[in-house]
Amino acid sequence: MLNDVNVDFAAEQLAQLQQRIQPLHNELAAHPLFSSFHTMNDLYRFMETHVYAVWDFMSLLKALQRGLTCVDVPWLPSADPVSCHLVNQIVLGEESDVYAHQHMSHFELYLLAMHSAGASTQSIDTFLALLRSGSGVKKALVAAVAPMGAASFVRHTFALIETGKLHAIASAFTFGREDLIPDMFQGFLDRLSPELQPKLETFLWYLNRHIEVDGGEHGPMALKMVAKLCGSDPMRWREAAEAAEAALRARLALWNSLA
Repeated sequence: MLNDVNVDFAAEQLAQLQQRIQPLHNELAAHPLFSSFHTMNDLYRFMETHVYAVWDFMSLLKALQRGLTCVDVPWLPSADPVSCHLVNQIVLGEESDVYAHQHMSHFELYLLAMHSAGASTQSIDTFLALLRSGSGVKKALVAAVAPMGAASFVRHTFALIETGKLHAIASAFTFGREDLIPDMFQGFLDRLSPELQPKLETFLWYLNRHIEVDGGEHGPMALKMVAKLCGSDPMRWREAAEAAEAALRARLALWNSLA
């Protein structure tokens, strides 16, 4: 565990990081995209792009689990049991939640929401099939004709994953996803036309579930994980801040591609 001095240092660094990215956080939470959905076709275009970000989220999370826990045989204890616990708790909720008495990942729930609403899953289905057949992510994005904004967003995430810097990956996951999503999705719900809602029962459940879980459980866990991984190392905190800012800018570019 961090000693008292390191706890104070980490808390100060965390506060400075959050202050640095707050303008981008606010811009995303109030993005004009959320007021632009006037027809179901508008929403379909959003969902068919955003689904790649939902898949990308799971890949970022699994990169953390792979780095912080043991997923090999023979098993060995984690060098960081605190972060191991935190990431496993988040994985449990994200990869095997319960909806309508069925266990499923939040990605699978999003696909279900797309089907229920009438959106096409052809591109993301093709992308997954290509990955299963052994294709690399970059080639699969091209072959599946992923939306340009989505492809750019995913490439940014995988470039970060490939660095292997767990503190930076955790920061992007925390500030570009878990800490951001409750405000961002609430902004979406606040602006969504009531006329569009009858076909969106599953999608609205997905949004509300993330507001509930990320705001109440996963967000605070992710913040603790960043603090634990960065500790008292100023370089790690600088890289964490850079990763958080870059993740938010990537999300902003994704939203701008749809606005």
